[in-house]
Amino acid sequence: MQKRKGAKSFGALLAMPAAALVLLCAYPIPRPRADRPDHRPPPRKPASGTDLRSDLPRERGPDQYLLFGLGRKTNSFITSLTREDFTVYEDNKKQEIINFNRETNLPLTIALLIDTSQSVAPKLKFEQEAAINFFQSVLKDQDRAMLVEFDSGVSMIQDFTNDPNLLAKKIRALKAAGGTALYDALYLTCDEKLIRETGRKTIVILSDGEDTASRRSFEEALEMALRAEATIYAISTTRGGFFGVDTVSKEGDRVLRKLAEETGGRIFLPFKVEELENSFRQISQELRSQYNIGYISSNPARDGGYRRIEVRVAEKDTRVNFRKGYYAPTS
Repeated sequence: MQKRKGAKSFGALLAMPAAALVLLCAYPIPRPRADRPDHRPPPRKPASGTDLRSDLPRERGPDQYLLFGLGRKTNSFITSLTREDFTVYEDNKKQEIINFNRETNLPLTIALLIDTSQSVAPKLKFEQEAAINFFQSVLKDQDRAMLVEFDSGVSMIQDFTNDPNLLAKKIRALKAAGGTALYDALYLTCDEKLIRETGRKTIVILSDGEDTASRRSFEEALEMALRAEATIYAISTTRGGFFGVDTVSKEGDRVLRKLAEETGGRIFLPFKVEELENSFRQISQELRSQYNIGYISSNPARDGGYRRIEVRVAEKDTRVNFRKGYYAPTS
């Protein structure tokens, strides 16, 4: 993908000053280099409430914070449960919950990744309007959002801002062409931007999920999203009856579902324009109806290994979306 006029690289952007749990101006994102160092997430603090206990031994496991939504199968959200209603397991071992809060107004850091490949050309207009309405409804003064487009390459169209009108202007200027570099877009957004952020980090992917042009693999993209502790909400564009086309892709939907479920998010499969808009509306509602649980891992090993997480809830007939694991620190 040719560099857009006036574009700057991600590296140049990161040199500029910038205002920086589980739960993009046209700048092209550079292609990943095989020899670049692996960036680890910085130490984190609870989003609210008191810090985790400081009277524990120095040789202890890493602090973990989970932001997740809890709802019923009717898509209504449950926000009245208490600490005693939840149990957390790490690698099948029960963990002690140290921090618990119900989050309704925690600042949001959002990255919207829009597929502008040729395959979504008939649908792009509807996607643009739905994305604009999403930002106009969800962004508050303390929130920030960035915009990334991907076709055969990846470009950061707007860096972090809390101005929905600026985002709307950039979204309306998007054009469809080329292939689909979904994995590169996800990997680079997490590696170059979100891993350096703190607090609640959310990625919204609007795509058919069929990657045709990435250098990075699905596994690499998912791992980087987990390291950045970002929650992915995926809106599939494959069910295009309301766009005048119908190109259901089971493989694309499988990819998007896996990305969402492993990071604590959800996949949406809209068929009509109203359903597309409702998908964004449900994401907005869930981001304002979450629980925040903190625990100290009972495993003190600094081995860099992947650890599985499970959150169980006493309430019956519920749907809980939580990050399925994390990578332990190495130091």
